[in-house]
Amino acid sequence: MERYQHKGGSRKLPWARCLPAAVLLVAVVVDLAWLPFNTFPLLATVSVIAAPMFSLTWTVASGAVACLVGWLLSLRESQEVLTRANVIGFTTLITLTVVAGFLNRVFAREREQLRTSRQVAEAVQRAVLPTMPDRVRGLAVATRYQAAQEEALIGGDLYAVHDTPHGLRMVIGDVRGKGTQAVTLVNTLLGTFHAVALQLPDLPAVVQAVEVQVQDVKARQDDAPYEDFVTAVFVEILPDRSAFRMANRGHPAPLLVHEGEVTVLEPEEPALPLGLGDLAGPVVPVDRCELPPGATLVMFTDGIIEARDRDGVFFDPVPPLTGPLPANPGAVLDTMLTALFRHTEDLEDDAATLAVTRLPDDDAAANGNSPAPPRAAG
Repeated sequence: MERYQHKGGSRKLPWARCLPAAVLLVAVVVDLAWLPFNTFPLLATVSVIAAPMFSLTWTVASGAVACLVGWLLSLRESQEVLTRANVIGFTTLITLTVVAGFLNRVFAREREQLRTSRQVAEAVQRAVLPTMPDRVRGLAVATRYQAAQEEALIGGDLYAVHDTPHGLRMVIGDVRGKGTQAVTLVNTLLGTFHAVALQLPDLPAVVQAVEVQVQDVKARQDDAPYEDFVTAVFVEILPDRSAFRMANRGHPAPLLVHEGEVTVLEPEEPALPLGLGDLAGPVVPVDRCELPPGATLVMFTDGIIEARDRDGVFFDPVPPLTGPLPANPGAVLDTMLTALFRHTEDLEDDAATLAVTRLPDDDAAANGNSPAPPRAAG
């Protein structure tokens, strides 16, 4: 699993880091403009405001600067600096600076714990998801995974690719929720898919077998709410690579990118997500689509299309993929993700992407991946 690296800092309240200096400036202006006003309460807040945003050194330094400013303003008002009011004010400043230093350490410890939790969650997510082949049967495969910036819980995004006697079978999905229950459903779905993809001859049977196992896991989890489900897309590329079959279970529609055009592959008949299939019966709707040479099938989880910009507008992956693009799944995914992070800096949900490109016949033969008789994967 490859994580997409994007550049750029967070957009979250960059002006907030200027607050300590702004409060200090306001205190000076107010004192110069209105002598009777006691500015020590304003100065006392400077180090407290700095505590959650800066290092311990800068927090203490901000308190020291506030004390210095308070001393200079006291000199301006009276030659008697050590008046009762000033002593109380300076004592308050020093005390709050010490408190701010303590709070700074608490905030720093919590930030470190959150960062560690995010790293552990992503490491577990990487361990759960299988390694994808780069080339198989004249097809190029690429994946990208981007963890949400706000989450410290293990997500439920998943994907898998298996070379089978029935063609190249793939799945991408997203478990509702996070944490251990999501991991359980991910493991169940991937394990079942791995087994049945090799054995069952038709795609609807594969989907139905996974559906049965997801419902079984839900039935065995006492605290699992009934509405837990998995959205997923199952794809089966035919052995001759000319076309593919697709079963969409409530998942974002894949895209077919070819010769500068993007086709949104909405299912002809909508279907409920996995785990809710008992409400709709055993019939599994399957669509068939052509896969011309050089075309790229792009699949993704809803972390992509639910990303918002500052105005709350959702990201649309179609425009950035419209136009000349190389017949390379990695380049296609990188183009989409570059546009995604121009649209937003912080994802609200994990984003997993999977793309497969049908290589031209001469390129497939050059790479030793010309279409061959179907074989079972190990």
